[in-house]
Formats: sequence, structure tokens, C-alpha cells
Amino acid sequence: MAIIPNHTLRLLRANKPALGLGIGLLRSVAAPSLAKAAGYDWIFIDMEHGAFSVHEATQLCLAALNTGVSPIVRVCFDALDEGTRVLDNGAQGIVVPHIDTPAQAKRVADAFRYAPEGTRSWGGGIAQHGFLPPATAQAQIEINAETAVVVMIETAEAVANADAIAATPGIDALLIGTSDLTLDLGISGQFGHEKVQAAYKTVIDACKKHGKQAGLGGIYDDEWARFYINMGTKFILVGNDQGLLLQAAIARTTFVRAILA
Repeated sequence: MAIIPNHTLRLLRANKPALGLGIGLLRSVAAPSLAKAAGYDWIFIDMEHGAFSVHEATQLCLAALNTGVSPIVRVCFDALDEGTRVLDNGAQGIVVPHIDTPAQAKRVADAFRYAPEGTRSWGGGIAQHGFLPPATAQAQIEINAETAVVVMIETAEAVANADAIAATPGIDALLIGTSDLTLDLGISGQFGHEKVQAAYKTVIDACKKHGKQAGLGGIYDDEWARFYINMGTKFILVGNDQGLLLQAAIARTTFVRAILA
């Protein structure tokens, strides 16, 4: 069976923006379809801060595959084994946080690519092929080509190493985790600070140099989201389920209570 294409990865390779919806609380398999209806290109299933089991994460991935919304999962830095398991069961991409060095980036790229590009283990029938893959070698080539591998830049050390990290074969995008970056820089929550602006420029320049994409994460206010998107970020985490639900719910109760008053 033909592989299900990774819509988001293809957008990024064409230098086009891809908009993501963070999923931290929702467990319903309706979530990918809701994301599709709202115009998102990918869902960000968060196994770092969200309380997802591998099973729950993969159910969302399987539900997303035929919607055109790419299921991308964030796993913890020391849980790369969970990354390979979700990739074997429907995920089309992995995000790994707290990558500070090119050696760490290489470890991530190797873990999620089949040989000769990496060291990922072959597990048999893959959901992305509808569980009916072609011959093994061909299936592995196709899966390598349709799997997004993203590392997060969240410290001053990572920014300093951005050029070498972006040069790492097998890495598709560098996603800036702006909240943790400001924490590391000693300016927690100051998203418009000149140090943050300089960090974004460094990472974006490194990505452009090496044919990768820079990503925007952790910024949800209009002013600074616009600023960093205009700088050239393409892999954009627009918001998450908790924040968007609260935003809409508060706006609606405020509206109704104003009528009642």
C-alpha cells in the first residue's frame, strides 16, 4: 500500500508554513478532525508535559493519519524508545526537547531513521502504510522520507550551537522553546527581550544556511507571534487545547454575563 504522505513535512520542504495545535489534555480521537476543521496542518501530542501514555498518543496518531493533519509527538529527552514506539504506531514525526549540542542532535536523528541514515529498529507492518508495507528495504526508504525529526532549542548553549545542530543530517527543523529559553537566559516570560530576538535570528539564520526550518513555540500573544513569524519561522505551534479552550470559554462567559448585567 502507498505510504500516507506527511503533509507538514512536505510544506516545510517547500518552504511553506505549517501550523500546529498543541494537544495536552484532549484524549478524544475526534481531536485530529477538529484540528483539520480549524485549519491546522499538524497536531503536537505532548508526552513531555502532557500525561499521555504511549497507547493514548498512538490512538490520536492513528486517528490523524487519514485526515491530512500530521500527528507529531513530543517525547522526553531520555525517552527516545517511546519515540520509536509511537513512530511504529502512527506518528509521522517526533519532537525532542532540550537539545544543546550537535552530538545530542545526531543521537536523535540516528534513533528515528532506518539505516543507512540511522539505527532505528524495524518492527514490521507500519500504520503509515496501512499495515501493508512494500518490501522491507523500500518501506524503510519511504518512511525515512516521510518522518519529521525536530529538535528543540531551549538554552543559550543550544543557540550558540545552532549552526552545528542545523547542519546535522536527519534533522528537519529546530523548534525554539521560547518559555524555557527565557528561563535559561534569566528573563523568564520576556518574549520580546533583545536576547530572545537575537536567539531567534541566530537559529533562523542557521536553518536557512543548512536548508532546515526554524520553529516557533511558546509564544501565543499576537504581537510577538507576528514578530517572530515575520522573522522567518515556518514550523509554528499556534496554541494548545487548554489555552484555546479557556480563551474561548472566558470570552463567551464574559459576553453572556455582560448581557445579564
